[in-house]
Amino acid sequence: MSDCFSQQRIKAARVMVVGCGALGNEVLKNLVLMGIEHIVAVDFDIVEESNLTRSVLFRQADALARRKKADVVSERLAELNPSVQVTAICGDAAYDVGLGLIRRMDVVVACVDSRWARYCINRLCMRAGKPWVDGGIDGLEGTARVFRPGQNCYACSLGPEGLKALARRMPCSQTIRRMEAEGSAPTTSVVASVIGAVQVQEALKLLHPERLENGRLTSLCGKMFYYEGEHLSTRIVGFAAYDEECACHECWEPVIGSPLTAQSRVRDVLAWLRDKSGDRHVCLHLTNDCFVDEVVRRADDSRITVMRPGRQVAAFMDADEDLRGCRLGDFYQNEYREVDETFPYQDLTLAELGLPPMDVLHATSGQADYFVEMSEE
Repeated sequence: MSDCFSQQRIKAARVMVVGCGALGNEVLKNLVLMGIEHIVAVDFDIVEESNLTRSVLFRQADALARRKKADVVSERLAELNPSVQVTAICGDAAYDVGLGLIRRMDVVVACVDSRWARYCINRLCMRAGKPWVDGGIDGLEGTARVFRPGQNCYACSLGPEGLKALARRMPCSQTIRRMEAEGSAPTTSVVASVIGAVQVQEALKLLHPERLENGRLTSLCGKMFYYEGEHLSTRIVGFAAYDEECACHECWEPVIGSPLTAQSRVRDVLAWLRDKSGDRHVCLHLTNDCFVDEVVRRADDSRITVMRPGRQVAAFMDADEDLRGCRLGDFYQNEYREVDETFPYQDLTLAELGLPPMDVLHATSGQADYFVEMSEE
């Protein structure tokens, strides 16, 4: 290995990869081949037939069994290096990855397919004070960028129109099906290989901050690497954006430890927070999602009990025979974004409110903010 990188540091590093599709496959493979032994792989999707021509870690049996991508890559990476420890999270990075887990990472690598996913990863990394490497591919084109707290921010790079379009999301599987119906290939394994290699190279550089500071290595932070395969051209352009007023720059610190877990009940969490703060009134803020106890039909004010995080309401309604086919706009939901002593469901657990394991709780007491990390379960 080049003496630019310390093998000992690489072996000890902890890297999270969000997105285990074609690009994620290449990134994960390269990380293991470079010697990374501690990896967290995050993806909520399943393996499909269309993934097999551009994802080196998937097999036809995985698609037939409709296996979760994160579970599959965990097994295949262990085949490449039995020493590697892979934690698979079959979920959405926006809601199912605890900030405490992000805080334990040295770098996060994003191989996702939407602005919203990147925005959420950026927000988490900013809160945790961790750098992240972004990659994207489309047809014969691809890009790679680096974001570091205090230097470069994805949310700031979007601009007003980009922020408005955050909610638009078309997963890779939908994109692939659409383009295959049109008779064109959505991405190629070649482009995934190129961009995935650049992302891993940049991630390894971030593990050596002193060599970036003294100029031994140069980062893509504040820049964008662009690859165009049709006419074989590459270029690096300036891509720095950092607005001091951006709300995404909020760094959650100091973080204090706690015995609380995702299985702790609301009443016990509030009691612990009251004891810690010395204040009788404390409030727990649900910063990533709301909790919905019921939805109300606008036409007749009839109420349907839901009792789940806001992100699950649409699926809940679709699974109900009486509600299936109804428009969400026909209802309004009763939601909670703050939890205090007046919250009527004190016996619910933090997990039932929608908080993932090892998350960091944001609580307030008077004018004071508290950032409390859950313990490992």
